[in-house]
Amino acid sequence: MSSTATAPLPAASRAASIPTLFARQQARAEALRREAVSSRANRLRRLDAWITDNRQAIQEALYADFRKPAAETDITEIWSSQTELRHTLRHLSQWAAPRKVGTPMALVGTRGWVQPEPKGVCLIIAPWNYPFYLAIDPLISALAAGNAAIIKPSEMTPSVAALLSRLCRELFDEAEVTVVEGDKDVATELLRLPFDHIFFTGSPQVGKVVMRAAAEHLTSVTLELGGKSPAVVDETADLRDAAEKIIWGKGVNAGQTCVAPDYVLVHESVRDQLVEELRGVVSRFYSPEGQPVRESASYARLVNDHHYERVAGLLEDARAQGATVALGGATDAASRFIEPTVLLDAPTDSRVMQEEIFGPLLPVRTFRNLMEAVDEVNARPKPLALYVFTQDAENQRYLLQNIPAGGACVNETILHLAHPDLPFGGFGNSGLGRCHGHAGFMAFSNEKSVLKQRTGLTALKPVYPPYTPKVKKLINMLVKWL
Repeated sequence: MSSTATAPLPAASRAASIPTLFARQQARAEALRREAVSSRANRLRRLDAWITDNRQAIQEALYADFRKPAAETDITEIWSSQTELRHTLRHLSQWAAPRKVGTPMALVGTRGWVQPEPKGVCLIIAPWNYPFYLAIDPLISALAAGNAAIIKPSEMTPSVAALLSRLCRELFDEAEVTVVEGDKDVATELLRLPFDHIFFTGSPQVGKVVMRAAAEHLTSVTLELGGKSPAVVDETADLRDAAEKIIWGKGVNAGQTCVAPDYVLVHESVRDQLVEELRGVVSRFYSPEGQPVRESASYARLVNDHHYERVAGLLEDARAQGATVALGGATDAASRFIEPTVLLDAPTDSRVMQEEIFGPLLPVRTFRNLMEAVDEVNARPKPLALYVFTQDAENQRYLLQNIPAGGACVNETILHLAHPDLPFGGFGNSGLGRCHGHAGFMAFSNEKSVLKQRTGLTALKPVYPPYTPKVKKLINMLVKWL
């Protein structure tokens, strides 16, 4: 832990100091590269202890930014971060060790292995929707792999940004890990620098900006983006169970989740039953005593006025386009509240069916057969997540095989994100690269391939020039048999 922590600089001063800070991290990265894996583990243990000791401060920061319930913060920001931390600590020595590979017959006498090494100085651009977890999770992987890192938190969640700044000042020398706060101009300044890896979480539109900037320096990137993740409910599904899991996945963080179910495709024969189950779940979750949902202490708010207006605009457009509000629909601009809302028969060209919602609106559309459902999903860019609700093994196989997606759950929503052994990421428009667990460690590592040859006679020396008839005969044998 650094004993020379200083007060944070004003944003303008911080932006001006970015090149100097980057140079310090470049210099420090060389020392980090030579450190023992035990030193990396010690940093992770200190981070784990800090999270435990500051649980209440994390809860308060999330509540201040968008009234996130403390219990929800515990699950989605704290538990998820510490699960990743502890999983990484259990496996770090194994991941960082050289991995032996086999030897082909033509290279008899050699040995080969893959040796992970740190990439160097990494930039983590974190979003506002899970502002603590989505900064800490990639930081865990970056530290485990032996890198220095700069974190750029979202300016939309200032309380969490300040908390992350304090965390880094208390735990790390800024030449190893630091936070740079500020708006998009600060992000632009950061993206001009030749980082060794950039980890970005956010929208596909901004992801393209990040990737273009990275291309200037041939910097590798991990892009965790988003899209319209469907939940497909067939006629064999347990409808009450499906409704509970869909509303939980949609309701957590008031729908501001990259892997939230964005819309439901349900078999036409069970639509009305599913809607009734959804109605009952919303009541049990957020109105157990009959009080309005807006009075629930278990329901978050939208992050700011701009985002509220955007989601409210999607609701208004859907109504204008002929969608029916089957459940919810209440809004309050003063508190940035939008009730969990189920929309029936929203046209495919309505904004709510074209844009990623990122809020508590749930369009429900029907299908007659699985081919029709597959065609509707595949008419859009590849989703970040696919949710399949069925008790029929053949239907499960058909949907998983025919709908490309970054990840999928069967009879569940969003929990694949929490499994540290499941690589998480998007596909096409929904993202590039993978994170979590070993996949996250490798995202921040260079896989150095090493071949060690013996001295003296080797298997290939007999085919060195000059290419005499005898040598050509040996080469022919090599091509034909090896």
